[in-house]
Amino acid sequence: MVVNLTKHIDLQILNSLNISNAYSGFNFFYFRFMSKPRVLRIANRFNIGGPTFNVAYLTRYLDNYETRLIGGSLDEGEDSSDYILSNLGLTPIIVPEMKREIDFKQDYQAYLKIREIIREFKPHIVHTHASKPGAIGRLAAIHEQVPVVLHTFHGHVFHSYFGKAKTLFYKTIERYLAVRSTRVIAISEGQANELSVDHQICKRNKIAVVPLGFDLTKFNQHTEEKRLAFRQTYGLDDHTIAISIVGRLVPIKNHGFLIQVIKRLKEVTKHPFKLFIVGDGEERANIESMILDAGLSYSMDEQNTADITFTSWIKDVDRVYAGCDIVTLCSLNEGTPVSLIEAQAAGLPIVSTRVGGIQNVVLENQTAFLTAKDDLAGFTEYLKILVEQKDKRLEMADKGWEFVKDNFHFTRLVKDMDTLYQELLKEKGVRW
Repeated sequence: MVVNLTKHIDLQILNSLNISNAYSGFNFFYFRFMSKPRVLRIANRFNIGGPTFNVAYLTRYLDNYETRLIGGSLDEGEDSSDYILSNLGLTPIIVPEMKREIDFKQDYQAYLKIREIIREFKPHIVHTHASKPGAIGRLAAIHEQVPVVLHTFHGHVFHSYFGKAKTLFYKTIERYLAVRSTRVIAISEGQANELSVDHQICKRNKIAVVPLGFDLTKFNQHTEEKRLAFRQTYGLDDHTIAISIVGRLVPIKNHGFLIQVIKRLKEVTKHPFKLFIVGDGEERANIESMILDAGLSYSMDEQNTADITFTSWIKDVDRVYAGCDIVTLCSLNEGTPVSLIEAQAAGLPIVSTRVGGIQNVVLENQTAFLTAKDDLAGFTEYLKILVEQKDKRLEMADKGWEFVKDNFHFTRLVKDMDTLYQELLKEKGVRW
């Protein structure tokens, strides 16, 4: 336990001790021990994505708490986001047995290790993030009788991931854990509705909505310099429209849909454009095959004439947004997509599928056009409008920064979470 030793001058004590005025000019200090409530934050793998940023900001900036951060092991081929943690001066505890896939032997070992950490640290709050930490971490916290147990759904796997049997298995586990959790945290009103109504994980009154928060300042700074550098790197002239999709190359992101959109777009517009696929992952080879099957071309080289360029992960993603003109997302399921928040901070218009919490992070028809997840014609038409109409791009871009800076900055996230923690500690009668 970290103890703050604070010096105070208390005139009441001076008076009660009958300290004479002759001594009042001396510095008279007494020491008061003040402990902080302890939070054990259990995250998923520290890969590149919104959850890593959010657990990092909460760990670093919730100053009224003593926090320890636990994470699991990266999957093979995943890029590490250690730089996010190190830039904030954070050193997490890694539990290597806590991996993405189910492995009952390793999962049990991770559970035992987390119980041991809980017994040693004695947290007042255990707060888990994402599916695997949410299951293992909450079970450990419940069995160790931690007063406040919270779980944040950064997304969910209740549709578009698995078959019916496996989905039911996950829902059953989440329902069991939700009953025993103090609160479940959704990152949007849309997600809260899905959890309570569509999937019946728990009742709505047990869900607190705390939207994600990010440091968005860099997306709105030095944009002209970054734009010039990005477009020179990739050989883009002023007339060519750069479209980007940023994120993991995994089935749920539905890149195949976007490939079909790009194929159609080439048929219906004469305006030059190019797609940048920013990220990497298990679907890379499949996406490459789909591109060729669609009669399109792709390249990994910076200076090329292909229809589509794979950039892999780019750490300074603000350069990508500065250099591009439109951001897309075509997911089958989403929680709070970071790329759309970042795109608005950078002043870019968006075309996206209308799934999960997306409607809660954009202003529909103001900063983003949204379609059903299978509306190929509608998605293509919206993209065509933005490719061909500069005035429309600028009109939508102007509204993005004002919207996200007020709603998705990390200072708001920290304030909201502090309020929730204090409310629940008081509700449970926890003292420290």
